[in-house]
Amino acid sequence: MSDMYSTDILQLAADIPHIGRLSAPDATAYKASRICGSELTLDLRISEGRIIGLGLEFEACALGQASASVFARAALGASRQEIIDARNALRAMLQGAGAPPRGRFAALVALQPAASYRQRHGSILLAFEAAVTAFEMAASSDIKKL
Repeated sequence: MSDMYSTDILQLAADIPHIGRLSAPDATAYKASRICGSELTLDLRISEGRIIGLGLEFEACALGQASASVFARAALGASRQEIIDARNALRAMLQGAGAPPRGRFAALVALQPAASYRQRHGSILLAFEAAVTAFEMAASSDIKKL
């Protein structure tokens, strides 16, 4: 398993921006990986369909931390569709069925060696799954306000 913990992954895992909860998020989502026990709570502030603030609280393996780090570094300014596209590309990359994500989330390529460790895929996807859920919650809340 040591081949999957490259210097790039360990550096990403050691330096994660936006750690801590937001005081007044537009939406909060909690996700957990049943297989490995990783957990992540994500707070988002959203304006005009884009992330303008985020906060993370989590317990995860180095792979989950590295993925959350890439997410947190690139998510400000991202739209719901960009998050969905990145999540889908990341999932496909991990399943060996696609190229690594491009654009603002291209650094996820560092996680390509984890493809053969299926039990870690859930942890790697946590931040992206939580962000999609948070966007959906924010949209639902906006509809209720109308």
